Amino acid sequence: MSTIIETVTELVQPLADQYQYDLVEVEYVKEGKNWFLRLYIDKKGGVDIDDCSFFSEKVGEILDTQEPDPIPFAYYLEVSSPGAERPIKTEADWKRAEGEYIQVTLHRAVEGSSVYEGAMEELTDGSVTLSVKEKTRIKKIKISRENIAKARLAIKF
Repeated sequence: MSTIIETVTELVQPLADQYQYDLVEVEYVKEGKNWFLRLYIDKKGGVDIDDCSFFSEKVGEILDTQEPDPIPFAYYLEVSSPGAERPIKTEADWKRAEGEYIQVTLHRAVEGSSVYEGAMEELTDGSVTLSVKEKTRIKKIKISRENIAKARLAIKF
């Protein structure tokens, strides 16, 4: 499966670049008896249904002309937005999220917690500094990037 994801990413990334989309993630998963190739795209200002439809059509054209076929059996192609709580995975994602409200899940707890939500105040190669609310006060917490298992944008309530 990872070979399919890598191949599709290599084929589709130039298309995303050409039309100024961020290719956020490529998934190839089985749900029930069906296989799904899911592409998540974004752009400045967000994507809408027309963007997803356009990109899906272009991706279909590329995949249908490949020899050998990178996915030689039936699957469903889905293109969508990563949503308001999009994952933060690549270095570009991290830089784009600087100043944003995010959630991080840690491998090892820091100051008694393994999940933090807050505004990303500072990003370095080795750490992330978040401004988090603790009861009635705001405090800054510095987290090693190696200790971050997952990160995503979050909605502040």
